[in-house]
Amino acid sequence: MSIWSTLVGQRATVELLRSAASGHGMTHAWLFTGPPGSGRSNAAIAFAAALQCPDAGLGPDCPDRCHACHTVLAGSHADVTVIRTEKLSIGVDEVRELVRRASLSPMGDRWQVLVVEDADRLTEQACNALLKAIEEPNGRTVWMLCAPTVEDVLPTIRSRCRLVTLSTPTTEEVAGFLEARGIGASLATYAARASQGHIGRARALAFDEDVRTRRQEVVAIPARLTTLGRCMDAASRLAATTKEEADAITAELDAKEKSDLDAAYGVVERGRRPREYGPALAALEKGQRTRAKRRHLDVVDRGLTDLVSVYRDAIALATRAPGALVNEEIRDQVEQIAEQTSAELNLRRIGWIFAAREQMLEFNVPVALALESMMVALKAPQR
Repeated sequence: MSIWSTLVGQRATVELLRSAASGHGMTHAWLFTGPPGSGRSNAAIAFAAALQCPDAGLGPDCPDRCHACHTVLAGSHADVTVIRTEKLSIGVDEVRELVRRASLSPMGDRWQVLVVEDADRLTEQACNALLKAIEEPNGRTVWMLCAPTVEDVLPTIRSRCRLVTLSTPTTEEVAGFLEARGIGASLATYAARASQGHIGRARALAFDEDVRTRRQEVVAIPARLTTLGRCMDAASRLAATTKEEADAITAELDAKEKSDLDAAYGVVERGRRPREYGPALAALEKGQRTRAKRRHLDVVDRGLTDLVSVYRDAIALATRAPGALVNEEIRDQVEQIAEQTSAELNLRRIGWIFAAREQMLEFNVPVALALESMMVALKAPQR
């Protein structure tokens, strides 16, 4: 299987990166942009593998028996560093450590590669620290930044990067990707439609029945918003279920980090806590709370995207737009929404959902409060 196999529907991008890895158009800084799920970080890591590979990722043994490709894709290559955050932002201390690493020569005979996922989360101080490193690059260092759009990165940084733009893959391309991995045609098509081109989401929907069940519960919400009480109940349920899902994701990692900290300070073996343990534990717990908040917001955001898809389908039916519905399996509910309301109202509803998203992500409004306000706004008008 090729190192580029996870880049679904990105033929032009693959050709560009292959050419650069072979020495045509290579530069020291790259900016990968594209909508969520398009494969920004996958493209950066595949490119990193190609840069470390003696055959530029095109050899007959890549990546199965090629040591360089295999270790990069596995996350264990000594000269490839990937920074990804579970926090709300990437701070200056993390970037300074990257800058320090970037100043070193690679351990091997090729490149020192530094991949920054979610570069749009860099703080202002972190951006300033990164800018200096990109302006004065080490001759064998390559920076790869990933962000949704070029506007999410400071102009001074993006002007020094070569831009790689990924697009949203089609339903057919995503379905083919899933079928190639053993998923039946019907389920693959459903997952591809429901994911709206988000590869990671499509994988989860195809392989995890619980994920499919949670999505079905979310897309059923609009048809039930007929009274104020039902609106409040829907908001409460969505806030609670997303919190439970987020907690389940982070609980195992939290426990492992706590266990590792205890082992590092000898708490288990010695049966007592050194003086330095308290501050370290407080810092760990603070970071875990920040990560839990970020994870909850991510799960809620995914639910809001599913809600938007229902009103998008209602608009498509009302305007007789060509193409299949995202939520074909609940067409009867979508038709009911389209008949009871206008396309203009459903367009405003989508705006209200995005407003709630902004309240939570940008203005730190509590999830439950933002969802309650949103659900009341979405309530079906009285006939």
